[in-house]
Amino acid sequence: MRPWELIQMAMATVRANPLRTILTMLGVIIGVSSVITLVSIGQGTSKAIEKQYEGLGTNLLTVNLLGNGRATQLKYDEIMELEGTSGISGIAPTMTRANTSIKFDRTTQTYSVIGTNDRYLDMQKGEVGTGRFLAPADLDFRNHVAVIGTEVAAKFFGKEDPLNEEINVNGYMYTIIGVLKSKGSNTSGTSLDSAVIVPLPTMSRDFKLGNIRSTYVEAATGDDISRVQAVLERWLYNKFKSTTGYNIFNSSELISARQAASSTLTNQLVAVAAISLLVGGIGIMNIMLVTVSERTREIGIRKSIGAKRRNILLQFLVEATLISGMGGFIGLVVGVGLSLAWPYINPSQTTSLSLNVGVYAFLFSALVGVIFGLYPANKASKLKPIDALRYD
Repeated sequence: MRPWELIQMAMATVRANPLRTILTMLGVIIGVSSVITLVSIGQGTSKAIEKQYEGLGTNLLTVNLLGNGRATQLKYDEIMELEGTSGISGIAPTMTRANTSIKFDRTTQTYSVIGTNDRYLDMQKGEVGTGRFLAPADLDFRNHVAVIGTEVAAKFFGKEDPLNEEINVNGYMYTIIGVLKSKGSNTSGTSLDSAVIVPLPTMSRDFKLGNIRSTYVEAATGDDISRVQAVLERWLYNKFKSTTGYNIFNSSELISARQAASSTLTNQLVAVAAISLLVGGIGIMNIMLVTVSERTREIGIRKSIGAKRRNILLQFLVEATLISGMGGFIGLVVGVGLSLAWPYINPSQTTSLSLNVGVYAFLFSALVGVIFGLYPANKASKLKPIDALRYD
């Protein structure tokens, strides 16, 4: 019997019992659509993590003093001496004061104030929209200058040009020399869009903050980051004679850890969703056994007029595979639709469709039909013509 004839016979059977066929396919539809949707959500989460960490780059190390033990203070000049070390391309010590009162004219708002040097913006992968960023001379002469984010500029100046205007920062007047391009939050949760950046020595004097507690260190390349981290750990230990009171965050390791956690969770959810495919396969086996029972006389007639065992086997196997494949295709369409619609349902969650996952899920659904349809098909093919014709 030709393959096309087998498919036509299977289609005729499917059309004869549409409701039963749909209910049989339901488990496969749910399984395939769930796998595609969950994988797209997981991949979207991984890409969101990568995008979030682009704000710091993968070659960045962050040194934080925790305020306990002897590791409670760093001076600007001594930390900057490390910049000449092989493998280090830049160092940006920072001081941050959240919820600082900023005033312009009659408008008052609270924003984060960041004291740092001229290397900071490049490390944060930020860009200046208008004006300029901090220069070494601003630090040397403790100039009262500020670079503001887009949210700060919009709040105080609207569509007007803020350059050379003066704002009141914690009781001191600072001249605006630049406005940053919109960027969003970085991994520490600080948004450059809602920040006021000033020279670190100026902030240290005006805010009376004392010594530095956080420093960004950028390695020249990704290959240098482990060596630079070892240098920092050795330098901090020699300075504080202790391994406590400070920590060093490696952004590339943090990215890998978060992506691994996201991938593990996605795999677990996919495994749960795949159970639906197995349940769907059991449903196909059950309905095919019922079909064999209902069509016993038909099998006997076909065998008595010359149909061979393999013809009967292929007939029922193609039918089971067709039902499973149709369920897989519908599940594929539903899964793609849910993946595309999910960001509208939950705006905080992005998705990323994968063609490979969709193809694999569809092929697996067809394989489920073959596996679970094999037993009923084999049972039908073994029926003896005389027994089948006597079946009532």
